[in-house]
Amino acid sequence: MTGFLQAIGGWPGAAFLQEYWIAYLIVNVAHILGIGLLVGAILPLDVLLVRSTHARDLPVLGPFLVRTAAVGTALAVTTGLWLFSVKPMEYTENPAFLFKVALLVMAICNVVLQHHGEHFKIALRSGQPSVRVRTLAAVSAILWLSVLIAGRWIGFI
Repeated sequence: MTGFLQAIGGWPGAAFLQEYWIAYLIVNVAHILGIGLLVGAILPLDVLLVRSTHARDLPVLGPFLVRTAAVGTALAVTTGLWLFSVKPMEYTENPAFLFKVALLVMAICNVVLQHHGEHFKIALRSGQPSVRVRTLAAVSAILWLSVLIAGRWIGFI
């Protein structure tokens, strides 16, 4: 495992971020932007799904929020992996980072579970989410907020 982490740390992209502070700054800003897009889209979507028994807003806003959250997730994960490459050994020894990764995996699994089958698509079309969709939306909100908290916790350990 140590060899693998050293290889990640030796990746040219990691060296680039270490050498050029402005590049690190830009990637870090892009990471925060991705987090903002993700959380800024997923929380309103989850709230719409949880509170809604028949919402006219859900068919209009839902698809846009799903796409925005997907873009935010892609940007946050891509830039997060790039930032990880700068100090992989340190991050893998940080309990907050490991907790964040575990929560992130659970949050992504929850998204996959939510989008599996027709329940979610029907909820977006009709504005009437099932109990399953509403429950997974509540879990989603808790998980994504937990990922955000764990991410901020990394700097304190």
